Amino acid sequence: MSYSTEHAHNPDLAVDRPALSGPVDSDHSPRDLSSTMAAVRGIAGLAAFLLLWEIAPEIGLVDGQFLPSPGAVFHELIRQVTELSFWRAIGQTMRAWALGIAISGFLGIALGVAIGVSPFLRRATHSTIEFLRPVPSVALVPVAVVVYGISLKAELLLIVYACFWIILIQVLYGIADLDSVAVDNAKVLRLTWRQRIRYLVWPTTLPFLFTGLRLSATVALILAISAELLIGTPGLGNAVALAQSTGHVSRMYALVVVTGLIGILMNVLMRTAERRILAWHVSVRMDQTQ
Repeated sequence: MSYSTEHAHNPDLAVDRPALSGPVDSDHSPRDLSSTMAAVRGIAGLAAFLLLWEIAPEIGLVDGQFLPSPGAVFHELIRQVTELSFWRAIGQTMRAWALGIAISGFLGIALGVAIGVSPFLRRATHSTIEFLRPVPSVALVPVAVVVYGISLKAELLLIVYACFWIILIQVLYGIADLDSVAVDNAKVLRLTWRQRIRYLVWPTTLPFLFTGLRLSATVALILAISAELLIGTPGLGNAVALAQSTGHVSRMYALVVVTGLIGILMNVLMRTAERRILAWHVSVRMDQTQ
């Protein structure tokens, strides 16, 4: 496992440049224009999607009985927001999501560091990891139901199994990306095991770990909803299944929209945390300057 690393430009070696003769018009900088165009394209794409949704029943692409208009879904969404059961379902889903991320993160980091720093453990566990991690978590639904029944533990089994491998592999990739010169210097300086983890392994692995956590956040939400749909544990997925079985089509679509909005919010929060915590890393600094 190896990753090619990007080396940051050393600001100490930068050549002083003369100041511009005139004031800089910050209102029309290339970065601002690029952000504006990206926002315009996003709004245009959303508008096109809503337009297609609106006219699909009219032109016969789908039966209007099974695809209510965006206005009807939005009206139902507003009504759901005022109901306590709606917020209870969100809380139950988010509880499973948070516990799944916490457990898989703890196990993935602990085992990833233990395996990554030991050549013997890397060789001994390589085949087992490559065999187990491609197994889809949803395939374990019968096992989860048999072992834990319709409970939070069954839901967590699916979430943790999928997210654990994502985080573990990213941690292993991060440790494999350690600079050999830095490793040799640590040996020469006779750094203790804790010092090597703190000053060498952790800073190199942290960007990879955040990638794993960001991916796991999305996967955990998908599996939480899937487990609630398939197993019947309380949450948004179970509310979607209940709305579908009782014929409340607008409510079903409103809840589906909510799951999508939660996914977008999670991704934004994870990226914001990543940019702030990894502000020192070259990948974040280069992204901010583009």
